[in-house]
Amino acid sequence: MNWWDRYEIINAHAHISRLTSDFGVSLNVQELRKLMRKYNYSKCIIMNQNNAMIAKIVSGSNNLFANVWVNPKDQSSKNVLRTFLKKENFIGIKLHPLFDGYTPDSPIVYPIAEIAEEFGVPIQLHCGHPPFSLPCSLEPLARKFPNVKLVLVHMGHGHIVYINAAISIAERNKNIYLETSGMPMHTKIKEAINRVGKDKVMYGDDLPCGHPSWELEKARAADLTDINMENFLGGNAKKLYNLD
Repeated sequence: MNWWDRYEIINAHAHISRLTSDFGVSLNVQELRKLMRKYNYSKCIIMNQNNAMIAKIVSGSNNLFANVWVNPKDQSSKNVLRTFLKKENFIGIKLHPLFDGYTPDSPIVYPIAEIAEEFGVPIQLHCGHPPFSLPCSLEPLARKFPNVKLVLVHMGHGHIVYINAAISIAERNKNIYLETSGMPMHTKIKEAINRVGKDKVMYGDDLPCGHPSWELEKARAADLTDINMENFLGGNAKKLYNLD
């Protein structure tokens, strides 16, 4: 028995995709399900720019759920959101300011946030890379839309300045949540929970760029209390995304 088998694990962040040669990784749904069984994941939230493909994968599933990926620069983004948020198992919105080339504090994001508020779903945002996804550019959106819950995936990623900034803005904004995939410092998981709150920090592995083998070991190294580990690995995502 593995140590993590005692907990319900919900992966808040995974991609079904074949990424560019720069990344050199890919993942299909069969490979994802194999990993879910191996690492005892009960549920997984997946996404891809091809929302129609994702819709086919999650339809009828009891353990695969999805975020709608949109680029606010596309004129069709609002219609895409309204279409897919009405489909089965779509439970949130995905924005990737770095890949799609905009900053989250731009007015072009406001209609996306308005739809998130209308449907009552969180927005997941890539966080941690200049020039488009720095934590400081995420906070104005949280302030303008206090009823919209924002999940900063990677929690600042690999730079200590950005990691600390992500924790700080989540600490002072009740509607900002943190997800820790790709963030290398196990100690910052515990610090984030202590500062931001035990219900606002959640587990993800960013498959196929990340992997549960090291993300779970990072969680163990964080030396969390049992209740905090339970919330971190699954309870917080379950509550945020209404996955009961």
